[in-house]
Amino acid sequence: MMNVAYVKMDYLKNPAGLTRMPQLSWVIQSENERECYQRAYQVQLRLMTEGKGIVFDTGKVYSQESAHVFLNDPGLVLEPARKYEIRVRVWTTAGHGEKVSDYSPWEWFITGLTDPAWLTGDFISAETEKDNEKFNATLIRGEFQIQGEIQEAYAYTTALGLYQYELNGHRVGTDELAPGWTSYHKRLCYQTWDIKPYLHPGANVLGAWVGAGWYKGKMGFLGRINNYGKQTAFWAHLVIRYTDGRIQHVCTDSSFKGSDSPVTFSDIYNGETYDARMEQENWCIPGFDDSAWRPVQIVNWDKKTLVSQPGCHVTHMDTVKAKDLLITPEGDTVIDFGQNMAGWVHIRAKGQEGAVFEIQCFEVLDAHGNVYTDNLRGARQTIRYICKDDREFSWHPRFTFQGFRYGKIISLGCDPAQAEITAWAIHSNMEPAGVFSCSNPDLNQLQHNILWSMKSNFIDIPTDCPQRNERVGWTGDAQIFCPTATYLMNTYTFFSKWLLDVAADQTPEGGVPHIVPDLISGHEQNDWLLSQGTHSAAAWGDVAVMNPWTLYMAYGDREILWQQYESMKKWIDFMHTHATDHIWNYRLQFGDWVALDAKPGSYFGATPNDLTCTAYYAHSTEIFSKICRILGKDREAEEYHALYKDILKTFRERFIDENGHMTVRTQTAHIIALYFHLVPEKYRPVVSKDLVHLLQKENGHLVTGFVGTPYFCYALSDNGYVKEAYDLLLKDDFPSWLYQVKMGATTIWEHWDGIRPDGSMWSPDMNSFNHYAYGAVGSWMYHVLAGLSACEDAPGYQQFLVYPRPGGRLNWARTAYNSVYGEISVYWEIKKNMKDKKAPALLVLQIHIPVNTTAKIRLYQCRNIVKTDGIIFNRQLSEPEASVGSGTYEVIYEMKEEVDQ
Repeated sequence: MMNVAYVKMDYLKNPAGLTRMPQLSWVIQSENERECYQRAYQVQLRLMTEGKGIVFDTGKVYSQESAHVFLNDPGLVLEPARKYEIRVRVWTTAGHGEKVSDYSPWEWFITGLTDPAWLTGDFISAETEKDNEKFNATLIRGEFQIQGEIQEAYAYTTALGLYQYELNGHRVGTDELAPGWTSYHKRLCYQTWDIKPYLHPGANVLGAWVGAGWYKGKMGFLGRINNYGKQTAFWAHLVIRYTDGRIQHVCTDSSFKGSDSPVTFSDIYNGETYDARMEQENWCIPGFDDSAWRPVQIVNWDKKTLVSQPGCHVTHMDTVKAKDLLITPEGDTVIDFGQNMAGWVHIRAKGQEGAVFEIQCFEVLDAHGNVYTDNLRGARQTIRYICKDDREFSWHPRFTFQGFRYGKIISLGCDPAQAEITAWAIHSNMEPAGVFSCSNPDLNQLQHNILWSMKSNFIDIPTDCPQRNERVGWTGDAQIFCPTATYLMNTYTFFSKWLLDVAADQTPEGGVPHIVPDLISGHEQNDWLLSQGTHSAAAWGDVAVMNPWTLYMAYGDREILWQQYESMKKWIDFMHTHATDHIWNYRLQFGDWVALDAKPGSYFGATPNDLTCTAYYAHSTEIFSKICRILGKDREAEEYHALYKDILKTFRERFIDENGHMTVRTQTAHIIALYFHLVPEKYRPVVSKDLVHLLQKENGHLVTGFVGTPYFCYALSDNGYVKEAYDLLLKDDFPSWLYQVKMGATTIWEHWDGIRPDGSMWSPDMNSFNHYAYGAVGSWMYHVLAGLSACEDAPGYQQFLVYPRPGGRLNWARTAYNSVYGEISVYWEIKKNMKDKKAPALLVLQIHIPVNTTAKIRLYQCRNIVKTDGIIFNRQLSEPEASVGSGTYEVIYEMKEEVDQ
């Protein structure tokens, strides 16, 4: 049985707001067939509502491509504001036969406002510029008529600020914190909605709640307000098609009215207050008396900045029940949800009129078990609900979010037993991709912690932390975590959106800001650190090259390389312009940020900036030369490869002596030189051995920061020190990954010593307990421990490497990854002969390879293959290898004695 399971468009299921024909991908499933490949496909497209039948048909196209498929036909022009359906069937070959599948189920997509003439309507505000220091939310409403039978209807909405909108008293969609955070003056996202179910004949009402959010509220550690504007505004364009062919456009304009809302205060950092006594019943229902409402103001805004956001919207993703109710030694009542997260406390309760429910959110208890909020810095993280009567209410904030595990009850307007208080986790809606588990429960908890730190910090942009008065898009954090993130979730849409802002916020010369969207440039003069520079730090600025490359490796899609090409080139050229004799070191550098080998009281690790900067300069330049080659830009590929060779030569002359030793004796210097392949092949054993020696000097502990930590285990395992990599990963005393686990962490900490063994804490100035950076070790766990990684010569897991390297006394490990071609799974288990302890251990390797892909299998520390399951291995190699197509396989082999078991 062979079928097409589903079709995706631009990596999304049923996207809304596409402005061009999407690229297509589909997953083929075939039971009990090996070596199954696609031979041809056929795609059909139809308008969903017209009953016209097929509007486009490719016919049978001979091609093995089941991903990155474009329908490049000049006659295919998508109409704006329409819903299309698409389906696919395929022909496959397995052995000598050919089979044809049934068509896949119809999948739909909705087009955006592809006609610029339709970008009409006004940005309207219930505020004035004099309200620039007010952070209450407002209401906006306007009535319109429906006259006729509706065929289809779509709404396109956005705001300067944050918004939720309603039609006839019903909230539309489940988006939270829309329209997200972009470089608003350059790119403002709008969202697309199918609204036919919400409309009815006669009078209808369009209403919106609008809050300050990232646009107008206090944002960034510089504490500025009105970063993008002084008043919020809402914009909407409704397109209504009638069955008789008429098209009606309903747009926001001066006829709408505004009012204050029950949200009397809302701020990203400080929380939200909701006074239910200010509710106006039926305000979004036709016939409501809005005579007391005020006229809206028109806010001038360049609608050329409007861009569609087809998917990956922030929404409520998990609900976590309270784990415990605590009374602290200081007498505070505290709810423990048992999981650090980002989102809201949700309250369902009853109270009397005027009763106040007030909760402050925070991350950890101190050494004495008391509420600890010092690390929140200026963020109050407090929510308040004021009752209007004694009826039951259900409430959570609208236009803010908190980072927390605990909630301190400041006021509870009822008996705690009568209140249902839960935690709602929110993040960008990304499809889960990979899973990992193994025989070590501490590593499974570490994996859990990595995932939850990602969830907590992927709220429209990749943030550093969700709790203190920061929560900004530090580029370095996103760069080092991206390989792990792409394994955990489908991050293509998330990162490709944010990378457009990286490009938009680059300096004219090509410098990449430290944070994106860039809130600090031009306002940094009063900050002790940023006054030294707001852009272009090694490892931070390199996000411009390394993240597109990581996405290309994970998804095999050249479109991301084309999208970011100019941005990448500008960044390489920026480094080249500011390098001296190929040594690059520009203004403010973070270096090996918060490494433990830093001087007391310093954030900067001991590895010199000349080395880290030049290493990244070389690495990004090499990657960019490869990208040029992939895109067919052969002249540029040669030019930048030559530049890379010059940088490499300089790095080796400066930082590697004549005996092959690094001239800088830090762990990080050795790690990045090895991982970035900057060490001559003949000296890799020398540098690797020196790294192990530096590790032993610290009693097997790392002292690395943001630059060295992500690659430490790779630098060891890729150079023959697999045992040492496991020993490092499995350390559980301070400092280590598992030390945090042993201390009860449920997310990744910003500092190795966030909480010290004696219970004291790192300086509250910068001590997040939900910060994904050190979770970058996750990629090693998936790629080396579990044994699954993409191949550069056939990216996107069209070909992948299965090469688990067991160790650390693990008995088994399992991983599965939902690639663009389907699910890949790898499971290995070590079985020992309990009757004959001298007999070699057996490794049982089970692999599932999806249709239309190939796996390269390599057997680590193989003594003798016991079962091949039909796979032909090259046994002449020190580690036998084979290449095999789709199917499910089991390989068993005897392991060498020196494997750490």
